[in-house]
Amino acid sequence: MVSDPKMGNKRRRRLAPSEKYEIYVGLLSGQFTQREAADKAGVDRSTIVTIARTAKQGALDALAAAVPGRPGQSRESVELAALKAENERLRATITEQAVALHLHEGKARWD
Repeated sequence: MVSDPKMGNKRRRRLAPSEKYEIYVGLLSGQFTQREAADKAGVDRSTIVTIARTAKQGALDALAAAVPGRPGQSRESVELAALKAENERLRATITEQAVALHLHEGKARWD
């Protein structure tokens, strides 16, 4: 229960994800203000602000993770693939250097 004297006793309302999305789209398109959205949904204005902030961050994260030509990969999986490729490149470099060192110094005799 909310005990705000202006709002009266009001039960807490949980919005469905589709409702949150509709609110966010309405705010972006200018169909209504934050106050109007809060009144329409029957929630506090801070809830609307949180919905907008969360939706914006989610969209930015999704766009940052999008790599052209590789649909469906998260940022973490792209970074992991890059690190594995770098690890393999370094492993090959070390192997080449070990072979070159062995050929340069030659094999020691066991006498």
